[in-house]
Amino acid sequence: MKFINREGELKALEERWQSGKPELFIVYGKRRVGKTELIKQFINGKRAIYFLADKRTMDGQLWELARLVGEAFADPLISRQGFGDWLDVFAYLKRNITERITVVVDEYPYLAKVDRATSSLFQKGWDEYLAKSNIVLVLMGSSIAMMESEALAARTPLFGRRTGQLLLQPLTFLQSRQFFPNASFLEMLETFTVTGGMPAYLAQIQPRLSLKENIIRGILPTTEFLHNEVEFVLKEELREPKNYLAILRAIAFGKRKLGEIVNDTGIEKSTVNKYLSSLMQLKIVQRETPITERQSMKSRKGLYRLCDNFFRFWFQYVFPYHSDLEIDRTTEVLRKFKEQFHALVEVVYEEVCIELLMQWEDRLFRFEKIGRWWDANNEIDIVATNAEANSIVFAECKWSQKQVGVDIFESLKEKSRSVIWGKPNRKEFYMLFGKSGFTPHMVEMAQREGVLLVQEDRVIY
Repeated sequence: MKFINREGELKALEERWQSGKPELFIVYGKRRVGKTELIKQFINGKRAIYFLADKRTMDGQLWELARLVGEAFADPLISRQGFGDWLDVFAYLKRNITERITVVVDEYPYLAKVDRATSSLFQKGWDEYLAKSNIVLVLMGSSIAMMESEALAARTPLFGRRTGQLLLQPLTFLQSRQFFPNASFLEMLETFTVTGGMPAYLAQIQPRLSLKENIIRGILPTTEFLHNEVEFVLKEELREPKNYLAILRAIAFGKRKLGEIVNDTGIEKSTVNKYLSSLMQLKIVQRETPITERQSMKSRKGLYRLCDNFFRFWFQYVFPYHSDLEIDRTTEVLRKFKEQFHALVEVVYEEVCIELLMQWEDRLFRFEKIGRWWDANNEIDIVATNAEANSIVFAECKWSQKQVGVDIFESLKEKSRSVIWGKPNRKEFYMLFGKSGFTPHMVEMAQREGVLLVQEDRVIY
């Protein structure tokens, strides 16, 4: 896999290496987000042991670890003898570490599932053997829920021992473009609509093929890993994937209010609430409120949305057609893709516009909050604010074959009057994003009134 970006994350890890102090660092994030590639880049050229946990018995895993430790310390005896338990591992490391070394335990949640005492053993091992050693111990995991419950939460044995943590996020749109430097903005936006910023998904896209051909070859066939990816992720993370699938499907098809999700799924409100909390913890679902809400957690205006692009795509074009795809019948899927995919692109375009806008803070002001705004009658695609500067930006994003005209701008100004925020005489700025550019009249008005116009990813005025 091509390694893209991650300079900030590598810097954070490198600082741990350079600190000279014992470090217990936690790295976690969604499956396929690139954790293993990141850590491989970090340990390249360093003295390191990389151990990938799995679902075997603990004895089997300790034998595997003994082999790796034996190789690292040129000790064939320990390779043959093995370790009796994790405390033996930690004691051995304490006795033999003479220079800086990184020890990586990847997929730590598997160890915790095999033996519930694992985190307690790691706590004891750290306190008694490693806390004064020359080690960088990195615990990694793809199960966000398990990593938080076993290594990060206040009630966990390891709480207070870790010296830092890193939640590895998917790549942004601009970072993802580095995978396909020759792709146009439109081509990349459509690709990103399918893959999101997940490196493993992006790596499946063949640039020489059209997006449609990539979908036909790499997602629709039941033999491809992306075909079953969503169900696999849910089964790994959750106990009752059937109900979660129903809730995610409802959101994917526009049921964004809690009551709408309850009615669509037939699941009790309290249960839906519990499931939604789990999905938000896993960074699959996001609860969104108008950007000007002061207490968003208590707001009754909350709407739920899928924040994973591939999940959105999968629920639109794979999940409803399981039976057809099992027998390689793709006609209906491709018809729907041709007719409706643009609507999915439009949703992602609005999110990308927020990312683009954040690049241009120097043209406006530093944003404290940025997101959507709505009330009972109006909706604005992007609003960004800074309370100290008493400044606010209003922006509309138009993914249309038509050029954006003055009517869109006038409508935005009218809607902005409904946004109750800031002190009197607040500073207001306006932006328009347009796929197909802007009418000459709109360009003239932008020049007169100082409106920023953005076509694709370029400020044209």
